[in-house]
Amino acid sequence: MTPSLHPIGPDGPGDSPEPAESHGSDGSESTVDWTALPDAVRARVAELGAGAIGALPPVDVPQQLRAVARFTPAKRARLGSGPIIANLRDSTAFRTAVVEWCRKHRPAALDLSADDPVAVAAAAVLLGEESAGHYLELVARRASDASLRAQRDAAVVRADRAEAELAALRGELESVQDAVAKARQEAEVELERLRKRLREQGVRVREAKDEAARASSEIERVRAEAAAEVAALTEQRDREHDRAEAERGRAGRAEADAEIARQSAREARQADEVRLALLVDTLDGAVTGLRRELALGGAGPRPADLVRGATEAQGSVSRVEDPAALERLLALPSVHLVVDGYNVTKTGYPELSLSDQRERLIRQLAALAARTSAEVTLVFDGAGVVAVPTTSPRGVRVLFSDPGVLADDVIRALVTAEPEGRPVVVVTSDRAVADSVRRRGAHPVPSAVLLARLGRS
Repeated sequence: MTPSLHPIGPDGPGDSPEPAESHGSDGSESTVDWTALPDAVRARVAELGAGAIGALPPVDVPQQLRAVARFTPAKRARLGSGPIIANLRDSTAFRTAVVEWCRKHRPAALDLSADDPVAVAAAAVLLGEESAGHYLELVARRASDASLRAQRDAAVVRADRAEAELAALRGELESVQDAVAKARQEAEVELERLRKRLREQGVRVREAKDEAARASSEIERVRAEAAAEVAALTEQRDREHDRAEAERGRAGRAEADAEIARQSAREARQADEVRLALLVDTLDGAVTGLRRELALGGAGPRPADLVRGATEAQGSVSRVEDPAALERLLALPSVHLVVDGYNVTKTGYPELSLSDQRERLIRQLAALAARTSAEVTLVFDGAGVVAVPTTSPRGVRVLFSDPGVLADDVIRALVTAEPEGRPVVVVTSDRAVADSVRRRGAHPVPSAVLLARLGRS
């Protein structure tokens, strides 16, 4: 039975409302809530608007819909429904133009007596009828009823399916229960059989335990006898081993003492040979310089110039205060320049990192060694050095003091190791180091003097 299309009256369904005054013909504002239109009514209104804007003059089409007007009618209703509904709601002129187009081209769309409630509701909305709210309520109610019926039908289908599944599960449960009962009977039979075997195994286990206890007693007796014999043999072996160790210890100490004596002799001989060679080189350079002086002077040597083993440049052991004096010392034959590394770098460029200080000083001393032919030894404190260079630049010997040893002590040892008569120059601003090396015959030079000499290079 087709539901009534008449609006729902104030007394309930079936009562006709008072005749409503139409506002569609004079363009008055509609009282319909356009944002709450049912989906079917919204689609119907959008379809009518989409059909109209394709035929309306451009002046009657709002600016927002002119791009939509270029779509095909089906595309307009699908893609432009939002803008169309918004302009029908907000623009009385546009809504009036759409109504006039429908009257001319689709008069059935505005028929309020049609059988389709969606078409009637859409017409009432476009015409601005006061009864439009009742039509919309009817459409919403019918849509709700249809949804409820669909939900009810789906629930009935699900219930039927659940009943069928329940029946299947009951059948499966009965078969499972039968299988469980059968399995229980079989398990009881198997359990009784296992119990019988377990009793038999228990008897055998007890017999095996008794046999194992007897065997364990015999093993303990044999083990005790073996332990006593091993202890006796071990004690005898230890006595023999102690005697052998004592003999080896005496032999080892004698060999070590002999090796130490041989090593000391070799080191003393090597040191003497090195000192002798350096002294010979020094004397040779001094003699050569003396001969050159005698040849250039023209007046012949003075008696004081003939003193053997000394020259005027080597005779003064004093503190050097200017680069020129340092230059004269470095010109001596076989001169050995010993540099207190960090004392120089922290005087000249303390802002650099320690590794950069070392690299800069090594490069400068390498250039100085190449120009003067002096033997150059550079000494750094080894504490805190992470990476020690594996190779030194040509002409520069780089030393790092061992853990617990100061670079000052290494410098004193270097001066002491040189043969008497060889010129040694020590660059340091440490007063204690300078005084101690001066007493050993070396020439102390302040760090600032060497930095000034290096800066002229």
